[in-house]
Amino acid sequence: MGWRVALNERADLDLEHVVAFLARKNPVAAERLGLKLVDTIFSLQQMPNRGVAVGGRPGYRRILHQPWFLIFYRINEAQQSIEIVRIWDARQDPGAFKL
Repeated sequence: MGWRVALNERADLDLEHVVAFLARKNPVAAERLGLKLVDTIFSLQQMPNRGVAVGGRPGYRRILHQPWFLIFYRINEAQQSIEIVRIWDARQDPGAFKL
């Protein structure tokens, strides 16, 4: 059995904004991207430690969903759970990013 994965409120809003932004131009592509991001997120159930450690943030990791999306998460080993904390479009201003 895999780990439990959940999106926190901020990550859920991030996902909603990513999909809504693209949907204004291409609803089909937006749905496809949303589903692929969700697939990437829940693939962590099988390999939770595959992400890269985030410098200066103990316990935080990130994975890349090609080509531009970073999924930030933290692992709770004791509860075998993963909290998705942000989904970030790396094309945005990095100064605006808050983890």
